[in-house]
Amino acid sequence: MTAPTRTKNGPRFQFILIKPSHYDEQGYVVQWMKSTMPSNSLAAVYGLAVDAAERGVLGPDLPIDVTAIDETNKRVKFDDLIALVRNNGGQGLVGIVGVQSNEFPRATDIARPFLDAGIQVMVGGFHVSGCLSMLPELPDDIKAAQELGISIFAGEAEEHIDTVIRDAAARKLQSIYNHMTEELPCLADVPAPPFLPKDFVDRTVGNVTSFDAGRGCPFQCSFCTIINVQGRKSRYRTPDSIEKILRSNYEQGVNRFFITDDNFARNKDWEAIYDRIIKLREEDGLDVRFMIQVDTLCHKIPNFIEKSKRAGVTRVFLGLENINPANLIAAKKRQNKITEYRKMLLEWKAVGIMTFAGYILGFPNDTPESIKQDLEIIKNELPLDMLEFFILTPLPGSEDHQKLDAKGVWMDPDMNKYELEHVVTAHEKMTKEEWQGAYESAWRIFYTREHLETVLRRAYASGVNIRSLMPVLFWFKNAVPVEGLHPLQWGIFRIKHRKDRRSGLPIENPIVFYAKYAAEVARKATLLGKSWWELKQIVKKIEADPHAAEYTDQALTAVAEEDSEQMGLYNQNEAARVAVQRELRVANKESVQAKGQTKSAKKANVKTTNAKANGAVKSNGRGQPTLTVKPSKRFPAQDAANESGAGEKAPAA
Repeated sequence: MTAPTRTKNGPRFQFILIKPSHYDEQGYVVQWMKSTMPSNSLAAVYGLAVDAAERGVLGPDLPIDVTAIDETNKRVKFDDLIALVRNNGGQGLVGIVGVQSNEFPRATDIARPFLDAGIQVMVGGFHVSGCLSMLPELPDDIKAAQELGISIFAGEAEEHIDTVIRDAAARKLQSIYNHMTEELPCLADVPAPPFLPKDFVDRTVGNVTSFDAGRGCPFQCSFCTIINVQGRKSRYRTPDSIEKILRSNYEQGVNRFFITDDNFARNKDWEAIYDRIIKLREEDGLDVRFMIQVDTLCHKIPNFIEKSKRAGVTRVFLGLENINPANLIAAKKRQNKITEYRKMLLEWKAVGIMTFAGYILGFPNDTPESIKQDLEIIKNELPLDMLEFFILTPLPGSEDHQKLDAKGVWMDPDMNKYELEHVVTAHEKMTKEEWQGAYESAWRIFYTREHLETVLRRAYASGVNIRSLMPVLFWFKNAVPVEGLHPLQWGIFRIKHRKDRRSGLPIENPIVFYAKYAAEVARKATLLGKSWWELKQIVKKIEADPHAAEYTDQALTAVAEEDSEQMGLYNQNEAARVAVQRELRVANKESVQAKGQTKSAKKANVKTTNAKANGAVKSNGRGQPTLTVKPSKRFPAQDAANESGAGEKAPAA
């Protein structure tokens, strides 16, 4: 964050960027001393804004100061920011960036004091971009924001930041900037890639920052907003750009990164990027480490997992989503094959990388009973370290939302609930209470004391550092039961400000507010202290066990053909049995084809050898022999993976 001050040399344009939080059940802003996940949207816009300021897009007589705030870990002090604009000549723009659907009510409330002070406000992000992309007309909440005087920006800012700044300086902001119908910007040549100063990163757990190596996803998952906001065409940064991001952060003491690509394995430049990172690590001595998001067929890409390890990947998030093939087909996630889940997880386990997986509750075939059954199968048969749960939510910008809206199906009008933790529409087989209860109980079912020990024992036997795994398990086990928030929205020490409450709700009496706040802090500290002690005892028990390294169970056993007869994963229902038989037929067919290709290759070699002997091999004009067979554009394994698909969703996108 820059620290602009009033100068004697004339006015200065104040560009204030705010990444909003959202409200809790009581209407208070969710804020932490240290928050979990840094905002890539804020990093991207901040980098562009600073670049615009350095280029002097408003000319030499009107310099630009850039101020940035992430509300999840820093309070928005309205009086100070309004004074900042007024003390520097009164010209400025408040850009509320990266606004997700559940953050839109808070974004609107943030805008009000600035608008009242005569300061222009613009809102952008996934909510407005998704709505403009998928709906025939603007929803009521965006119309209401426009009526307040808020300017709406839909699309990506890379090629439009200068226009917005100039319009704001001229006080001619348009009511709406809709770039959703235009060709999406190329990321390869962006001179100012995502960046956040170190004081931002210091306010996140683990001092992690984020960037996108690419955008877009080629697949069609019906619950996903990525494909309709960032497109289905893969766009990606160059290895040079990635190196610039890493070096600029490393110079300020930041070396932990979350690559926010919805599916990094499908970034066409993944290997070139990895090779550059490997060089930085192994030759230049940069100790950089990463978390990535990939699909469940990434293990079929030659060298991908091995190079992930060498590139410093320590954690990987997988869009498992569900183990019922009927549910996956209903969500158009046909690329997920339950027959590949164990193979894929065991390969990540073999290189000592922690695995996280997203699991969605509320697909058409789900019931409270089936969800419990599925979770027990996962616990017993899949070697996952962390499983995080989401309620199937028709997010604006998704195909699911578009269809429900077109049919007039009821969806909760309160966008603050669209954070994937609340039921916001109806389900054919579950009541609202059953569905919500299934979500809350899922955390308890998976993160039992017994299963925590199992996860830690599997990790120890696989070479994963269980002292590093322990705090992550602690985080995922406690967020929902203790704080009532998803782990990705949790943080270290909840901060509440009495007057930072949702518009329309009363400001509480100070005595009542602070008494409740103190009681909450004491209750949470007690629960967390007990949970940490229990986990620590488990770790000590495992470390003291002389046979801990020899541990094995059903989930760690190598994949075998007879799994289809023994595993509950493959026999949970008729849909699973049909899917397994289909995949076995496909595998056998591919095996036969591969053998045929091998025989053909051998025959080709014989023919080539004979041709050479007879002088019949063509020359390329440089004295080098060439074959007339066209080379494959991709690895065969990569072809197989791409044919079956491998899309992801980003729950917190």
